[in-house]
Amino acid sequence: MYNEINETAARRAKEANSYRDYKEGSATSEYRAMVDEAKEIAERQKQRVDPMHHEKIDRLLARYCAKLAANFNKSFEIDARVPSIMIAGPSNFPVRKKEKQNAARDRNMEEYRDIQGILDKIKGIGTAGISSDDPNAIDKLKEKLESLENSQAAMKAVNAYYRKHGALDGCPDLSNDTIMKLKAGMSRDWRKNPKPFESYSLSNNNAEIRRIKKRIEDMERRIDRSADGWDFDGGSVVINKEVNRLQIIFDAKPDEELRAELKSNGFRWAPSQNAWQRQYTDNALYAVKRIKAVSKRVEADNE
Repeated sequence: MYNEINETAARRAKEANSYRDYKEGSATSEYRAMVDEAKEIAERQKQRVDPMHHEKIDRLLARYCAKLAANFNKSFEIDARVPSIMIAGPSNFPVRKKEKQNAARDRNMEEYRDIQGILDKIKGIGTAGISSDDPNAIDKLKEKLESLENSQAAMKAVNAYYRKHGALDGCPDLSNDTIMKLKAGMSRDWRKNPKPFESYSLSNNNAEIRRIKKRIEDMERRIDRSADGWDFDGGSVVINKEVNRLQIIFDAKPDEELRAELKSNGFRWAPSQNAWQRQYTDNALYAVKRIKAVSKRVEADNE
């Protein structure tokens, strides 16, 4: 999980900016301490969420470690470009080069902040929304859709009652507590003739209904297409709905060239499944068909 830190570059950066001696290995130690902290965050998240999210957490953690190392090494390269005025002295100091160096430092720091954002992504995996990784995603989306449609119907009914009676009291679709909250909200509204539920609330809810419907349609269409996978010469493509993965199973270990092609198309080796796999999406289907060695189907022998 650790990536290499350029200690030589770190020493040069220190020498260009300080009179103090560089402590050998200090840059690597700092990097590894941050990686260890990230590992702890990832492990805590794994304990909180369903195991189906673990692979994604591991992917993000690996990305964080690699990007952080690259960011460290880039910072050392930048810091060594122009010595500080304290080291170089004011005479003929390259002001323009220093300005460029500072601009590069700012960009590198911005990238560092983005890298730290990966940890926030890890912390959020499996705790919000409905992931496509979830084998019960369609059922959950349908439940959410039903709730949204019920809310839409209720908001329309309440607005209709208000238009007819000019008041919310006695509305059969509302509890007394909800009536009081809506009244308070309407009293604070800047509009001349406020409604219990303004048009934007209905429009936003309707847009979410359309989005959820589209997502359900896309997922159901994906399940219908290539539902049983196929055999190819030397293995098979499997749609594993239980773990929501498109898997490629080989009869023998693929050669180095094919392994590189698998990786370039987003497939990773999963020892627990004895398969090369990626999340089952439309993009996964497009990707597997780009791999010539596995895209050609072998017709079943009917004899």
